[in-house]
This record gives sequence, C-alpha cells and structure tokens, in this order.
Amino acid sequence: MATDTLKGRAGAGSAAGVRRLLLDNGALTALIVLVIAMSALSGDFLTTDNLLNIGVQAAVTAILAFGVTFVIVSAGIDLSVGSVAALSATVLAWSATSAGVPVVLAVLLSIATGLACGLVNGILISYGKLPPFIATLAMLSVGRGLSLVISQGSPIAFPDSISHLGDTLGGWLPVPVLVMVVVGLITAFVLGRTYIGRSMYAIGGNEEAARLSGLRVKRQKLAIYALSGLFAAAAGIVLAARLSSAQPQAANGYELDAIAAVVIGGASLAGGTGKASGTLIGALILAVLRNGLNLLSVSAFWQQVVIGVVIALAVLLDTVRRKAGATPVAAGTSPGGKGRQTVTYLLAAVVAAAVVGGVSLLHGGSSATTQKVGLSLSTLNNPFFVQIKSGAQAEAKRLGVELTVTDAQNDASQQANQLQNFTSSGLGSIIVNPVDSDAAGPAVRAANKAGIPVVGVDRAVNKAQTVALVASDNVEGGRLAAQALAEKLGGKGRIVILQGQAGTSASRERGAGFAEGLKAYPGIQVLAKQPADFDRTKGLDVMTNLLQAHPDVQGVFAENDEMALGAVKALGSKAGTSVQVVGFDGEPDGLAAVKAGTLYASVAQQPSQLGRIAVDNALRAAEGKKVDDTVKVPVKVVTKQNVAGFTG
Repeated sequence: MATDTLKGRAGAGSAAGVRRLLLDNGALTALIVLVIAMSALSGDFLTTDNLLNIGVQAAVTAILAFGVTFVIVSAGIDLSVGSVAALSATVLAWSATSAGVPVVLAVLLSIATGLACGLVNGILISYGKLPPFIATLAMLSVGRGLSLVISQGSPIAFPDSISHLGDTLGGWLPVPVLVMVVVGLITAFVLGRTYIGRSMYAIGGNEEAARLSGLRVKRQKLAIYALSGLFAAAAGIVLAARLSSAQPQAANGYELDAIAAVVIGGASLAGGTGKASGTLIGALILAVLRNGLNLLSVSAFWQQVVIGVVIALAVLLDTVRRKAGATPVAAGTSPGGKGRQTVTYLLAAVVAAAVVGGVSLLHGGSSATTQKVGLSLSTLNNPFFVQIKSGAQAEAKRLGVELTVTDAQNDASQQANQLQNFTSSGLGSIIVNPVDSDAAGPAVRAANKAGIPVVGVDRAVNKAQTVALVASDNVEGGRLAAQALAEKLGGKGRIVILQGQAGTSASRERGAGFAEGLKAYPGIQVLAKQPADFDRTKGLDVMTNLLQAHPDVQGVFAENDEMALGAVKALGSKAGTSVQVVGFDGEPDGLAAVKAGTLYASVAQQPSQLGRIAVDNALRAAEGKKVDDTVKVPVKVVTKQNVAGFTG
C-alpha cells in the first residue's frame, strides 16, 4: 500500500515536473507542438534520417547563436557573425591552398581571424564608444568585403582533411551535430560556471551597477565580443566543410537567424537573461520549420511568411507566459499558476493552429501522381529563374508529375539543406539549379548514394553525378555579347562591365566568355568592372557611380538583363544613342527594352524551355529510361531587327 502510494506520488511528481518544464520554457512547448504538427502533416518528417538532417541544418545557426547569446545576455548585439564566419572560412581555404600553409596552421589562422574581428568589435564598442549596432554593422561590411578580396569573388576548395567535419561518424552521426553539442555545452559552462559568465548577466542587467560593484566592464566586453568572433569562426569552418568549399557569400543573413534563435530561446534583447539550452531550442525551431515546409511542398514564396508568423508566435508565447505569473510557485497551486498554465497552453494551441492550418491550406494535399520531382532553384528573385519554374511547372502538370519547388535565395548552404530534404523524403528524381557548382556537390552525392537521379539545369554540379545537364552555353553567350557590342561600336570604344553575384558560375562563365570574345577586338578598352549582383536596383546605382568616373563611356555589358535595365535607367537619354547596352537572358522586360531601342541587344536564353526539358529528363531518369548527358538549349543575340520574331 505504501509502495503504491510512493509510486503514485512519484508519478504525480514526474508529471508535475514535465508540466513545470513546459510552463517555464515557452520555446520548448512551441518546438514540441511544431514537431507534432509536422509529423501529422508529413509521413517523411519523423524518420531517423530526416531528424539527423534537421540537426545538421540547425548546426551552423546554433553555433553562431551560441556566440551571439553571450553578446545579447550582456545587452549587446552582433550583426557581423555571418560575415566573420565567411571570412574565417575563406582565410582557412586560401591559406591552405593558394598560400601553401600547413592545414593545422591554416586552422589557427582562421580561428585567429574570428578572434581578431571580435576584438575589433569590442574595442570599438568599449573604448570607441560606438553603439554595438553600428560597430558590428561596420564589421559585417568589412568582413564580407575582405572575404571577396581574398577569394577574388570565387569559391575556394576546402582542404580534404577539414572537409571531414561535414561527414558522419560511424556512418550515422553527423559531425556538425557533434560540434554543435560540444559548443553548446561550452556555452552552458561559460554562462553558468565561470566568472565571465556571471559578469555577462551583471552587465546585461545593469551595466552601471556592474561597474560600480567593481567589474571591469570594458575588458569584459572585449572578451564577450572575442568569444562571439571565435564561435563565428567555428561556424564558418563547419559550414565550409559541409559545402567542401569556402564561399565568399556564405552565411549571408545568418546573423539574423542567430539573433532570432537566441530571442526565441527566451533571451531578452534588453540583456540580463538567456541560456544555452534556450538558444539551441530556438535554432531547432527554425530548422524544423524550414525542413517541414520543404517536405510539405509549400510554395517558396509562402515559406518566409509562415516562418515569420510562427517565430512571432513562439516569442509571444514565451513573453506572455512570463507575464502571466511572476512568482515561482508550482503551476496549478495558485490563481497565478493556473492562469499562467491556461495562457501557456492557449498560446501553444494558437501556434499549432497557425502551423497546421496555414501549412495544410498551402500544401493542399498530395495529388494522385506516379512520380514526385523536386526542383531547387538558386533564387526566385530574378525573372529568369521564375521562367524556369513556370516552364517546369507547366511540363509537370502536362505529365501528371507532382513538382516541389524551393528557393535557395542565392545561399549555397540553404540549397544544400533543401537537397537533403528532397533526399530524405524519397523523391523519384531531383532537379537542381546550383547556387554554386562546387558547393552543391556534397548534397548531390548524398542523393546519388540514395539512388535518386539528379538533373542539373542552367548550371553544372561539380564532383557529383548528374544524369543530365540541361543548360545554355554561358561562355558562348559571353562571346556573342562581346562580338555584338564590339561590332556595334565599330571595333573601337570605351566600355564598362556590370558583373553578376560574386562566386556564381553564371557570372564567372559569362565574364570569361566576354573577355575571350574581346580578344578579337583590341580597339575596345574596358574602363571598369563592378559587381551589381544580378540586381536591377544595384545596376542602377553602380552605373550611376561609374558615370561620374567615366562620363565618356560608349558601351556597357551587363551579365544579365536586370542589371542592364538598371544601367539603361542610369544612362537616361544616352541609352541606345551615345551609349550601347548589351544584356543577357532575354527576359520579357529586357526584350521590351530591345524593342524600344534603349537596350541594343540581349543574349537570349530560353528559360521556360530549360525548365520544361529538365522535368522531362528527370521523369525519364526516374523511370529508368536513357537520357542524354548534356542537353544544350541554344542562345541567340536578339536585337531590334529580330526581336519581333523571337518567341523565347
């Protein structure tokens, strides 16, 4: 009888402990609700392989966020961690390859780079009296710029001995997950068991009181930002190891994910609160959302909306939970405890309803198809790739194929995650338009290992097997652009070049083809080359600036139509008269400008055809049919004389 009573009390105590754990950690409640919702909506979610995928995809954000936790606990902010991660990885890859430095020393140089960046932030904030937002924003720009300078805008292959950090131990445990756990334990130890950790909470709670109590606040801040830089370097090395290359544009925007993870985990931007476990939960929430929405075939455009809403609800859940009861009494033993419990579970239900209802609405259920195909595009913030998507979707609908489209947002790491999600969900075939040809290799090799055929579209994948490549010839297109512009200028003239996003194969290949084509025209002088990131607004700004330095320019080559249209806007009445502009892609707005005479020519691809042919080849490969290794879709110089007959 007594034994039964003790067991009953133990069971009740355990239940009460679990209830208190959930009540005291709204982020954990939100994570559990998300996992349950995603598991109910997708049969592919709750599998061992996919859960390990989530861990890998959370690793880099979590490692960055652990460093940012130190800063936020001390009432600071660090916007530079993404750029510092990219710079540290670039330093390692460059020093170990181009400079011939031993790998061990290269790793130390990489870590020293992260520490140095953090120390500079700390000096500017502590001794220079700059606001943390401004100091770290400046470092964001400096770090990214140095990464591009060192790499010359191109990815650098990572040493094989370091690339093993992206592999698995024992064939199942991903090394990035192991590194994340180790760094998390270090963070927990520093915050909870060390003098500097206690100093962080004191500074964040009241910096002036901390100073008056004898803390050397300036020195402590130096150490805090140095730790953030150190963790950023570690994250950069892990990220580059996953991609087998150091990307100068890697971790772009990751500082916002890191800050979001810390805040979702229960830390306050006002300082004084935060813990390592909460940060880990915040990073996992972001990873679960992105993974689950990929598996559910949610539109790439809607994914960002859903993620933003759920992040806001998760933080609201924790905030209202804190305000619902200020006394640490056991839940349910007082009106405050009962009220807090009610509010917590009510908000958890709201989060669940938002995820389940929104995702179900957007997902719309699987159609009765015989094949499922995944399409990962480098970006959908460009009409060219939107046309690839449209062509692919039209062909998939015609063939009765279920097509899932994802947007990598020009982030090689995000694309690697999306390809891993495709692989774990067991699609019949995958189509990939790589952000970077080298960086896509490891994820495509994983698909190869799983027996899933992969088709490349527009850009090739290096160091991995694709059953087919459906692409235009970017190098030949660059040559044609050089020939068209040079002949329009009569073989002599002064020109400028607007380059695409640094590190992308399209920019490198088009630029190389254009340079090769100009060799036949020694009278053409290149006054300047400047990147405008394939963006119309940046094309406008860069061209406006170049006109100040080179008002006598006679020709412009832009590596895509978006930048060309920006240049046309900057040139005003000069476009098509005293200055000839040549673009690339043959997108609708570009062809309209050719017809109007403001854009002299566009080297037109046929993006809809690329998408259509890619889907057709992917389906054939999934069915075991033979496909051609390379399918070249012709490019054509479109001018005012032939634009009316060009169908694209």
